[in-house]
Amino acid sequence: MQKDPERLNLAGTAVLLVITLLLVPIISYFFGTALGPVELKALRTVIWILCGVWAVTFLLGELTGNTSQVDKIWSLMPIVYCWIITAFGDFSERLVLMSLLVTAWGLRLTWNFSRHGAYTLKFWSGKEDYRWQILRQKPEFQPAWKWTLFNLVFISGYQNILILLFTLPALVALQFNASPIGPLDYIAALMMTAMIVLETVADNQQWRYQSAKHEAIRSGDPLPGEYARGFLNNGLWKYCRHPNYFAEQGVWVAFYLFSVSASGQWINWSVSGCLLLIILFRSSSAFSEEISAGKYPEYSYYQKTVPRFLPCRFFRR
Repeated sequence: MQKDPERLNLAGTAVLLVITLLLVPIISYFFGTALGPVELKALRTVIWILCGVWAVTFLLGELTGNTSQVDKIWSLMPIVYCWIITAFGDFSERLVLMSLLVTAWGLRLTWNFSRHGAYTLKFWSGKEDYRWQILRQKPEFQPAWKWTLFNLVFISGYQNILILLFTLPALVALQFNASPIGPLDYIAALMMTAMIVLETVADNQQWRYQSAKHEAIRSGDPLPGEYARGFLNNGLWKYCRHPNYFAEQGVWVAFYLFSVSASGQWINWSVSGCLLLIILFRSSSAFSEEISAGKYPEYSYYQKTVPRFLPCRFFRR
């Protein structure tokens, strides 16, 4: 029997997610430093908030038929989590720096998301991610109860958990709050700032291209030049197929470095967040590219000649 490559890719991604989610905390439990009472209280606080947000996003998604509810709060909840943890740390220098950077990241991403029509006065409505619309129609999610379960477990559940996980280097910084700020903190701050700027440039290039393309489509005239191709391959997009995704992953790898500086441990349990995010972006980009390759004849050549994330031929796939 011939095996479906798409299903194999999804299965492989699921295995990587489970292994990372289970093994990293277990290894860290035995080899890491146990959380103290202040850190445990902070962790319980953000977990209670997580549970509430999980329930609300799931219910709103089911009641409205718009499963982009987590997308709306993706850029907002890390700000909430980081400032709560910072408050438990009496607003120490490192924690304030981390929270300010996350706030800058979140406000920029919220602005970018809003110009795509994601937010309205009825906060539960707004534009749904086109990928959810396509995925919902796949045979694997028929009958409808399978999509409801997927919404509960992955869209609302796993993604909300991931949002908390990639902000938990702040909890490690709280755990070692007495550790003075050092050179690695400044390196992490510069790296995180650079990634935010890179992501802004990439998003703006994509926004300008798509806006001009859709304006030409609305005019009814034949698409001119590069817009006839259907997708952007200029600017930063000439060097990798997803420069915005690359920068987003870089933001949270840089954020993890703050926990390294605070703890003196290059590997600590909070690394699970950025690792899981990297795995998720690999799966998400693969699904997006499957759609693009089906719409645009030249996209397959773009995939073969331009790397996915890192601007290096070795990392092309």
